[in-house]
Amino acid sequence: MVPALPDVRLLGLTGAPGVGKSTLALALGRLVVPMDGFHYADVELERRGLRHRKGAPDTFDAPGYAALLRRVALGEADVVAAAFERDLEQAVAGAIAVPPSGLVVTEGNYLLLDEPRWRAVREQVDVVWHLRLDPDLRRERLVARHVEFGKTPDEARAWVARVDEPNARAVEEVAARADEVIDVTTWSPER
Repeated sequence: MVPALPDVRLLGLTGAPGVGKSTLALALGRLVVPMDGFHYADVELERRGLRHRKGAPDTFDAPGYAALLRRVALGEADVVAAAFERDLEQAVAGAIAVPPSGLVVTEGNYLLLDEPRWRAVREQVDVVWHLRLDPDLRRERLVARHVEFGKTPDEARAWVARVDEPNARAVEEVAARADEVIDVTTWSPER
C-alpha cells in the first residue's frame, strides 16, 4: 500500500534497479524529474572508461542533478529538466518544464547514498520513499527491460548480474536513511 502524498515540494522515490520507481512515479500523477536524465552521455562514459558500468553511481552527474533539484525546491521559474530516452539509452536535455509550485516527484536509485555528491541530492528532497520488491520479480523485470531495449536474453542476464545487482546492493544498504520504506510487491498501478 502506497502512503498518501505528503504536503511537500519534492518527493523522492528510490530503490534498487527494476523495483518500479518510474511506474509508481507516473501513477502518482505528478510531474516527474528522473535521476536518469543525469546519466553521462555514452561518449563521456567512454572517455571516463565507465561505459561498461552505465547505471553505477559514478556514471551520473550528481552535482548537476543536485543543482537542478535546488532550483526546483526554491520554486525558480523557467526550470527545465532532462529526461531519459530508453530507446536511445541517452539523456535528453531540456525535455521537462518544471512549474515553480506544486509537488514534484523525483526518482532514482541513488537518492540516499551516503557520499558527498549524492548527499547534496538528498539535501534538496523533502521526503524520500524507499521502494522494495520481491528480488526475483525485480531481476525478472530488469532482464525483460534490457531485452526490450535491445540486449539478448543472455546479455541481459549478464548485465543484471554484473552491473544492476551490485547497484541494488548499494541502494539497499542505505534504505534506513529513507523517511518511509514501502514494499510494492503486491502493488499494481491498476489499483
